[in-house]
Amino acid sequence: MADERSFLLDANVFIEAKRRYYAFDICPGFWECLLWHHDGSCRVLSIDKVKKELERGGDDLTKWVASIAPSTCFSSTNDGSVIGQYGHIMAWVQGQGQFYQEAKAGFASGADGWLIAYAKANGMILVTHEVLAPEVRNKVPMPNVCEALGVAYANTFDMLRELEAAFSWEPAS
Repeated sequence: MADERSFLLDANVFIEAKRRYYAFDICPGFWECLLWHHDGSCRVLSIDKVKKELERGGDDLTKWVASIAPSTCFSSTNDGSVIGQYGHIMAWVQGQGQFYQEAKAGFASGADGWLIAYAKANGMILVTHEVLAPEVRNKVPMPNVCEALGVAYANTFDMLRELEAAFSWEPAS
């Protein structure tokens, strides 16, 4: 459908899923859902910077990224429109007196700014576990930046509902 929205996943979506509700042994359907929505329509993906973060884990998520998820699940941020948006985002963050310098430096050193830039450049919804925190000073929350710069964002559960995902239980044989 032409009106289907696409989702860009933050590292914390993968990490929290693996650690908690959607662990590989508890809910393999979650991981299959991500791949199905990527392979069929590219509605679900992430970026190269997130892939690098996930590869450092040395666990079953690292193995999933390396051997099951196709490389196309992690798009390159080396694109003129993404780089341009990243520059705007960094300028906005640096111009905000609300955030401590350490928070700004932390934001600049990670994937967060790149995620927002990719989502903005490609009209995608950023999926993250971070929440809007208007008063925070010691971190630059992605939803704060998204709100200020007009980038849509959602949590994992909202994404799954929009994708019409449903995971069912089957008894062990």
